[in-house]
Amino acid sequence: MELLSEVAVLEDMPEKGLIRGQVGTVVELLTPSVAEVEFSDDQGRTYAMVALRSEEVIMLGAPPKASALPHLARPQPTA
Repeated sequence: MELLSEVAVLEDMPEKGLIRGQVGTVVELLTPSVAEVEFSDDQGRTYAMVALRSEEVIMLGAPPKASALPHLARPQPTA
């Protein structure tokens, strides 16, 4: 798992309030195989923050590159 990757839960986890297919974002890497994943609603409100093992989720896409996020990209020198 990589920081800011989108992941989907592979099976129901009623004890964590999650069901198969829910999509979250990796917000912290706890160990090489465990990450803190944030789950948010359509308005961006967090409804779950759960530590998940890599075998409990599937990675959906690569994390965004800094160049794709203007507020994180380095300023370009002007000529």
